[in-house]
Amino acid sequence: MKYQSRKKAILLLADGTIFHGKAVGREGTAFGEVCFNTGMTGYQEIFTDPSYYGQLMVTTNAHIGNYGTNEEEMESDSIKIAGLIVKNFSYEYSRDRADSSLQEFLEKHHLLAISDVDTRALVSYIRDHGAMNAVISTEVDNVGKLKEQLAAVPDMKGLELASKVSTTAPYFVGDPEATYKISALDIGIKKNILRNLAKRDAYIKVFPYNATFAEMSAWEPDGYFLSNGPGDPEPLTDAIAAAKEILDRDLPLFGICLGHQVIALANGISTYKMHHGHRGINHPVKNLITGKGEITSQNHGFAIHREETENHPDIEITHVHLNDNTVAGIKMKNKNCFSVQYHPEASPGPNDSVYLFDQFIDNIKNAKITV
Repeated sequence: MKYQSRKKAILLLADGTIFHGKAVGREGTAFGEVCFNTGMTGYQEIFTDPSYYGQLMVTTNAHIGNYGTNEEEMESDSIKIAGLIVKNFSYEYSRDRADSSLQEFLEKHHLLAISDVDTRALVSYIRDHGAMNAVISTEVDNVGKLKEQLAAVPDMKGLELASKVSTTAPYFVGDPEATYKISALDIGIKKNILRNLAKRDAYIKVFPYNATFAEMSAWEPDGYFLSNGPGDPEPLTDAIAAAKEILDRDLPLFGICLGHQVIALANGISTYKMHHGHRGINHPVKNLITGKGEITSQNHGFAIHREETENHPDIEITHVHLNDNTVAGIKMKNKNCFSVQYHPEASPGPNDSVYLFDQFIDNIKNAKITV
């Protein structure tokens, strides 16, 4: 059988640690920052999420591929992760909605994947030592060369990746006759975010990552949205400048994940690279405004400084992550602006946070009334 004669493969971490496995399909080598996601489902959405661009994904669920893939469940037009690391890879699938196996999906998008890795030990190691650059390869007898190549891979800190995943030209989503018009800055936007906005009677024009406020405002939108995305937020000087101009004019603004960080930077709040980030579909968040808890989907390796946020006279912390007390949401006291460090569109079963899209539309509606 095909998976009895698979080629040996390794995962080599930047600190020299090696984990052994086997190639799932094609042979080769892939570099990136190794990280893990604790979700039990949603692997296709993870693999196609632009926020994961340039990362080697470790899935903590023991079985990956068992329900196949479906083209309608893509969060972008292609796979965005740099490589995949799993324990047990399922070549067969048993879901009637699937249109192909995960192996066929990976081959179509030319992604290198390795299985039979001790992912429990690997995740424990990342939790202890932090996310770091790594390489997966079938060149198991050439570790010295792999170490040299890995040493040349840039660190995620300081890395601008939005330009790698953003649209190159503006495009529209939704009904042109919709009540509300929204300009969305694509710094790694997910399709389901656009669907959530469109189904709330909004017509969206999506702009490239480096669009100026003048370009976004020429369409005369009712509100502005800053998307999720990959990499370090600090190099996104164009996005930060656009956010500042939106805030200066007190226009309705909503940001998710990377967009949340851009809004913080526009207010002089710095960001930092987390030890190993938050990536999963059951992260507990407390809404400090309502006092309610939310089960959320998260995917980020950077966060905004809590102390700086608490000391900012114009910012109120609205949500906190209950595992480590990091800032999970903010709003401006004197502007029509709020943002969150998680994904309300993901709804991995719980729909606890989809109200945020309604809140954004309400902010737009109220701004139109007061004009």
